[in-house]
Amino acid sequence: MDVVLRFGGVSKNDDDPDPWQTLIGPGTLRRVLAYFRPHIGKVALFVLVAALESLVVVVVPLLLMELVNGGILKDDAGVVASMAGLAAGLALVGALLQLVSAYISGQIGQGVSYDLRVQALRHVQQLPIAFFTRTQTGVLVGRLHTELIMAQQAFSQLLMAATSAVTVILVMAELFYLSWLVAVVTLVLIPLFLVPWIYVGRVIRRRTGRLMDANTGLGGLLQERFNVQGAMLSKLFGRPREEMAEYADRAERIRRIGVSLSVYGRLAFVMMALMASLATALVYGIGGGLVLAGAFQLGTLVALATLLGRLFGPITQLSGMQETAQTVVVSFSRIFEVLDLKGLIEERPGAVALAKDTAPEIEFDDVAFRYPTADEVSLRSLEYVRAERERGETTPEVLRGVSLHVPAGTLTALVGPSGAGKSTLTHLVSRLYDPTGGVIRVGGHDLRDLTFDSLREAVGVVSQDAYFFHDTIRQNLLYARPTATEDELIEACRGAQIWDLIASLPGGFDTVTGDRGYRLSGGEKQRLAIARLLLKAPTIVVLDEATAHLDSESEAAVQRALKTALHNRTSLVIAHRLSTIREADQILVIDDGRVRERGTHDELLAEGGLYAELYHTQFAKAGSDAAEPASDAAELHHREPEPVHGGG
Repeated sequence: MDVVLRFGGVSKNDDDPDPWQTLIGPGTLRRVLAYFRPHIGKVALFVLVAALESLVVVVVPLLLMELVNGGILKDDAGVVASMAGLAAGLALVGALLQLVSAYISGQIGQGVSYDLRVQALRHVQQLPIAFFTRTQTGVLVGRLHTELIMAQQAFSQLLMAATSAVTVILVMAELFYLSWLVAVVTLVLIPLFLVPWIYVGRVIRRRTGRLMDANTGLGGLLQERFNVQGAMLSKLFGRPREEMAEYADRAERIRRIGVSLSVYGRLAFVMMALMASLATALVYGIGGGLVLAGAFQLGTLVALATLLGRLFGPITQLSGMQETAQTVVVSFSRIFEVLDLKGLIEERPGAVALAKDTAPEIEFDDVAFRYPTADEVSLRSLEYVRAERERGETTPEVLRGVSLHVPAGTLTALVGPSGAGKSTLTHLVSRLYDPTGGVIRVGGHDLRDLTFDSLREAVGVVSQDAYFFHDTIRQNLLYARPTATEDELIEACRGAQIWDLIASLPGGFDTVTGDRGYRLSGGEKQRLAIARLLLKAPTIVVLDEATAHLDSESEAAVQRALKTALHNRTSLVIAHRLSTIREADQILVIDDGRVRERGTHDELLAEGGLYAELYHTQFAKAGSDAAEPASDAAELHHREPEPVHGGG
């Protein structure tokens, strides 16, 4: 079956139907307006200032009319001076009101954006780990950060357009007051441009959505290719030309959509400028005839012409706000799309805290599990590339009827073929996922009845590929316990056999680990991860092949440290090293999502089953193999950035 790839959840064809049509509806606008409620006081103040600013706009032409009719035509210098002075004073007041309205609108726009940003980040933080395994990181960052900045900027401009709307209403009222004929002519011209506006607005909305998709997709590509591992893969496999071709293709699409948006956005301004020119010509023609006929004085014509200038400026601005409004609505819709994702793992009302400082027992009772499908946990537009055939598919069961018991304070080793379900078991204990069947009990409580905070505090994990932030060793360790003292940091590092290395570094704890800890060797990262675990001091420990990257000497030292650290703690260990397995109080052999065998090392060898087979083909060989060469401080020193020399 052919696999059709879609990009960003939308087609690459710019002429396809609007990809966001299903997201943008009457409910979207109401939802956007709901974010104004906490700022209703500032909104009311903004409306008041906007009204005063518009009053200034319409009062000045009346002063000019009086200046001409009552001053110049009657040769009254006093009237001329006073009207000119009032007009200048009102101009100053108008400028100050514009600054005040800009400040208030900024407060409202930033406040709404802050509320939405915090809500979105809090929601994403609570989404299941399956969401992050499918989502392209750069695309998600673009959705929550870059696009929200665009929406905030457009939102502030949209608020400023409110002043223009009030101005248009007051100017039209004054036009009718001065000359109903001129006002009618003006009103006849305006509808002639409404139909093109509607068409342009639809085009702008479609292409704005596509532009956002293209930008976030490119951001995802850059983040993947320019992190240290992606850059190394590209260099090792020699794909710079292909990478550049893909980058250029996506950049070209952004350029093409951006050019079309510029043209359509400018089209509205062109139409308004044309309308203003036609209207001005008609007013002077009609108004000039009325002055000659004695219908009104010259000053009234000056006021009418001035008002037209004040009218078409705001209308032109409002026409430009069409694109801005579409940007805001599309951006908010895309954030709402993320907010509407349902979290698969939630804290139940009345959840209880797991007892502290006491190692609990762990029990699996007829547990079944399948990983969620893409449609259950993710968005097509955040994955950027997803096969069409995945839509509506179900995932197979990974665990089937698993029942096991891990006594409190004991060490249980999980062994079995790759893909048997060992890591899945540990994910369920730390509640990265919830079982689809059966019950997991920790300390006698259903895992789903425990509070998230107490469970996170109780469970500590060291994975095979330890992750570190691009920060100092100190900050990476303090992430486990921010209140830890310097002595406690040193003690944890000594226990993980990493302190001698850290102490030999010029920066000590303030040495930067690099992107994902890449400036550390595999063994150094594992020992630092174990130090982080020791600092956290959990009551449940999960080790997912935590000693896999250690050389023989380091492994022996860390095993001694772990033996002390895991004392009186409930431990689940996935291991391919025979030394780890022999220390276990019980061994569970996992195969095809089930517990096939259980017992001690000697008992399972005597049975001659799957464990004995694994032992003879894998564990015994692994126990005799030499590990990787030991790493030392010199290796990390070698990764220090080279000094930058001046001159050339």
